[in-house]
Amino acid sequence: MAAEAAPPFFAEAIVFLAATVVAVPIAKRLGLGSVVGYLAAGAVVGPHGLQLLGSGEDVLHVAELGVVLLLFVIGLELDPQKLWRMKRDIFGLGTAQVMLTGICLYAIARLYGFPYSTAIVAGFGLALSSTAFALQILQERGQLSSAYGQRAFGILLLQDIAIVPLLAMVAILAPSEEPMTAADIAGEIVIILGAIAAVVVTGRYLISPIFALLAASRAREVMLTAALLVALGSAGIMHSVGLSMALGAFLAGVLLAESSFRHTLEADIEPFRSLLMGLFFVAVGMSLDVYLVMDNWQVLAAGVVVVMLLKGVFLWGLSRGTGSSNSDALRIAVTLPQGGEFAFVLFTAAVGVRLLDYQTVNLLNAIVILTMLFTPLACLGLDALAARAKARGVENPSIETFEEATPTVLVVGFGRFGMVVAQFLTSEGLEITAIDNRPERIAYARKQGYRVYYGDATRADVLAAAGAGKAALVAMCIENEKVMAKAIDLIRDGFPNTLIFCRATDRAHSLDLARRGVDFQIRETFESSVVFGRAALEALGIPLDRIDQVEEDVRYRDEERLAMQMTDGLFAGSDKLHKVTPRKPAKDKEDIPAE
Repeated sequence: MAAEAAPPFFAEAIVFLAATVVAVPIAKRLGLGSVVGYLAAGAVVGPHGLQLLGSGEDVLHVAELGVVLLLFVIGLELDPQKLWRMKRDIFGLGTAQVMLTGICLYAIARLYGFPYSTAIVAGFGLALSSTAFALQILQERGQLSSAYGQRAFGILLLQDIAIVPLLAMVAILAPSEEPMTAADIAGEIVIILGAIAAVVVTGRYLISPIFALLAASRAREVMLTAALLVALGSAGIMHSVGLSMALGAFLAGVLLAESSFRHTLEADIEPFRSLLMGLFFVAVGMSLDVYLVMDNWQVLAAGVVVVMLLKGVFLWGLSRGTGSSNSDALRIAVTLPQGGEFAFVLFTAAVGVRLLDYQTVNLLNAIVILTMLFTPLACLGLDALAARAKARGVENPSIETFEEATPTVLVVGFGRFGMVVAQFLTSEGLEITAIDNRPERIAYARKQGYRVYYGDATRADVLAAAGAGKAALVAMCIENEKVMAKAIDLIRDGFPNTLIFCRATDRAHSLDLARRGVDFQIRETFESSVVFGRAALEALGIPLDRIDQVEEDVRYRDEERLAMQMTDGLFAGSDKLHKVTPRKPAKDKEDIPAE
């Protein structure tokens, strides 16, 4: 009996997974980062290595979805107001970097005898940095939210936008018998603006109500499907009119940044993003022709040095000239000197219209890949300088690192209890993030002016996306004891240095929380009952000093009962419930000396 054929791409998937499982841990152990591991894995198993996988270009078409999802997740972390505040970095610093680097590389290419069209496409293609590569480095180092990380992201965002006019430039430079008329150009602009408007209107007014409806069904797989549909659908709309898919996904993410479902969307998409990003870098590594590198090593070495050095100098100079410290400018310079994935898109388009030949494109692609490979080494070099300066006890502001130190609190559960807790924290000016799993409660809290997000506290990825790892304290204000217990275990395992404060629903729950070792817990019914009892005694005419004695004694006996119940069970210490508080003798009698 003949064996049934394996599913399509089954063998390729096994090779890909095996290669990454081996290469990535080794690269990270060596301090090179996961990206270098993916590149190395692709180079080894690709058509120019062990030939276990076919062409990297075929894989790249699928893997580019990783870049799309990456930009969607980044967009979720930026609200429109924050994006507007970055306009100087995006359109000022980013534009200056692309123009200056592109013009200088064009001049160098012309100096070495390359034709006009080849030089301009190569120069501006190499001026673009890798959004996927640089953001992966920043995220691995936890520095995307730092001052220099935000400026670097602004530059990368402009470069993603710049691919649109650069592709138009290729079309203009291409030999054509039928040039575009003014009416054709106007029609293209109208179509592009219509696509952008469709994404904006859908993201602004339709997506949140749809997600609220899906959340009420409590079907996680449907929420996951909807999240992928939003990211890929917006990318598809932009791609259909000739714009960057990644740019469309980013725009959709920005429009959902203020949605109450932001953290859940991020957590749902993260596994797909990580897997596809890994596949993307493997595909890039597969495209590296080792034999081409060996045959043209002098040209490629010169190209890598020129591109990285020129981009690094411009990035440093422009960053310093626009207000960055020397430390931040250096870190921007060593994070963004590589070529980018959009260079592959631009060079492929140039080949299609016969502006570049295959030999030239292969050399340019090799330069891009090699600059990616050497970027983590540049980062390690700067880190080594910082470590050496620190070991000498030298305060060197040119190589110091940026560390964020703003205390934040994550409030889990935003009912009546959680809202009062949040009011205390915000009254002190502390920054809070709140999550809840009931859409109607979220809607009510948002009407009260609180920014509350949809999230399941029993999911570690949602807690991480909501900021549990950065929070100084997590306030567990939920009613469900089982949900709270699982959330506490997840926080203790994933974020052991975070303080955990809990709301206990009753005495048994309080004992359970004590056994779990939370940092603070309080029975909401006990405290309200104490206030109630004081008011009752006061209404019955009991003096205030006697009421204080009773409260102190009740609290003391309650602590004794809790200690006994921890070891002897819930009914231990019941006799302490029925004692009368002893009356303290008056001070004037105590002060009379004995005869």
